[in-house]
Amino acid sequence: MKVIGVVGLPASGKGEFSKIAAGMGIPVIVMGDMIRRAVSEAGLEPNDTNFGATANRLRAEGGMDAVARLCIPEIRKQSAPLVLIDGIRGDAEVALFRHQFPGFMLIRIDSSFENRLARIAARARSDDFTSADALRNRDERELAWGLGNALRGADMHISNEGSLEEFSIAVCQVLRQAGCDP
Repeated sequence: MKVIGVVGLPASGKGEFSKIAAGMGIPVIVMGDMIRRAVSEAGLEPNDTNFGATANRLRAEGGMDAVARLCIPEIRKQSAPLVLIDGIRGDAEVALFRHQFPGFMLIRIDSSFENRLARIAARARSDDFTSADALRNRDERELAWGLGNALRGADMHISNEGSLEEFSIAVCQVLRQAGCDP
């Protein structure tokens, strides 16, 4: 099985990348779902503060690759030839995936601060917000987890500054290069 991961700052397009991949029949493991599950199990309200605190707690207790380790059994359950991991947040996670899955490929998605803020305002998830300061704080929190190192260590890069159609074409091209035949 080939495993690829998607990394990017909040609202850069990781979720949209995953939707496109899922539409091509690729199983998607969302790292954030591991955090959402932990928040739910703790009986906490599903909001950015609780997601961030839970992610920090998991990493403090289990190491910077703790969330990635929670994903490995989910990945191994898949029988497809290609599996996508959505939402990598740090270089320790990348190192674990590279160790566990030889040939692991990391794809970086870039998008401007302004575009990311607009997307957050439009998507209205329970952990979203609309202020620039809140996005800066979330960027800083995730960069503290090693996100910058993970971004720099990516094998491939996609810019998400144009239309959804342009992004979809770029995603399909990258997935074809990774071995997916849509």
